[in-house]
This record gives sequence, C-alpha cells and structure tokens, in this order.
Amino acid sequence: MTPSKPSFDPPFRVVALVPAAGIGARAVAAGQAQTPKQYRLLAGQAMLRHSVQALLADHRIQEVRVAVAPGDHEAAGVLSGLPRTQCSPCGGATRAQTVLNALREAQLAPHDWVLVHDAARPGLPAEALKRLIDACLADGVGGLLAMPAADTLKMSQPQSEKVDRTVPREGLWLAQTPQMFRAGLLLEALTQAITAPTPPTDEAQAMEALGFSPVLVRGSGKNTKITWPEDFEWVESWI
Repeated sequence: MTPSKPSFDPPFRVVALVPAAGIGARAVAAGQAQTPKQYRLLAGQAMLRHSVQALLADHRIQEVRVAVAPGDHEAAGVLSGLPRTQCSPCGGATRAQTVLNALREAQLAPHDWVLVHDAARPGLPAEALKRLIDACLADGVGGLLAMPAADTLKMSQPQSEKVDRTVPREGLWLAQTPQMFRAGLLLEALTQAITAPTPPTDEAQAMEALGFSPVLVRGSGKNTKITWPEDFEWVESWI
C-alpha cells in the first residue's frame, strides 16, 4: 500500500517565484554565452527545469511561477509537463523589478508566503528546502538559505586586484536561495527598493531596509549558483 502524503492545508498559500528574465550578463561580457544560461542543458534538460523541479519536491509549495522576459519563446517548452507550474512574461530590467512584477501578478494575500529561487541554482536539495520552509513558518517574517563563510576573505584595494586587507570571516554568511517571506512584507520591501539608488541584490536585503532581520537557515554546498560557463561542468558531474 502506497503511503499518502502528509496533510498540509494551512490558512495561507505557499508560492515560489523564479526570476528567469536575465541573459547571463557576466558570461555575455566574457564573450562566452550563446543562449541565456537558464536554458543551457544539464544532464539532458535545461537548467531552469532542474531548478523548478527542485521546488516542486516539497508538497507544501502549491505553485511555482516562473517570470521570464517579454518575448521569451523557450520557457513554455522547457517547463512543459511540470505540475503546479506557470510561466509569465513579466520580467523587468532588474531582478528586483522582475520579482516585484511577478509578485504583483500573483495577487497573493499579505499573509501568504513567497519563496524566491534563482533559476541558476539547479542543485537545491530537498532537505535544505524543507529546513527553510520549517524555519520560516515558525519565524513569522521569513529568512533565507545561507552558508557560513569557510574561506579566508580578502578585501582588494580600490580598482585593483591587490589585497588591501583580510576580512574576519566570523559571523559572515554566503547568501543562497530560496529566500522566503510573507507576501505583503516582501511587496512593501521591493516597492521601496526599486526606487533606491542601488537596487538590492536579493530579497533579504530589501527586507533588511525595512528594519527586519531575516533568519539564516543553513543551506548546502550543492545549492551553488551557476555563474561562469565552467560551473556547468562541475554541477553536471553530480546533478
């Protein structure tokens, strides 16, 4: 007899947003990208599909909404057949704008939960995702996956590749995704953030600007972000 899935019927929704409107600017600048990196193949399927499947592994995520650039004709085919998944051409000029557009389009209640996950993190382990959701539901505001800094950190001299000083790594964490927050608070945070001189690089930074302290949940080395072309070979070796 097949065991049934555990019951999860809360008075709120849990929705994941995947901003996938970028073009891999670092690789393009290096003259190495031919297609947006979210559509590069890993083990026979697009990286974006791997990342969405990682989110679908937790039954508490009721829907995954993928935000792509207007005119993107690849995403629908890449995501075809995946349950609980929608694709929307609502991407903006920045990550923050893309997430804000997707959040507005989702029309969630303020008390609903939103997880924002990078399309370039296809190796998210199910156990790390579970830890995040468990911790955030207990916290009330939200938090993010992150890894304590393990390497010695060096600060470079201004406009130079020479060392200026060594930075103590105690208390420093490397942010990952997903990052999970109440929909109403995240909407407020991003609405304010996009008018700032420097847009936030992640959702936690936008929440910090509102005075919140997101909870840090230990992530995983497998949840690395694919940034450079050579990263594909390493991730493909184990994914």
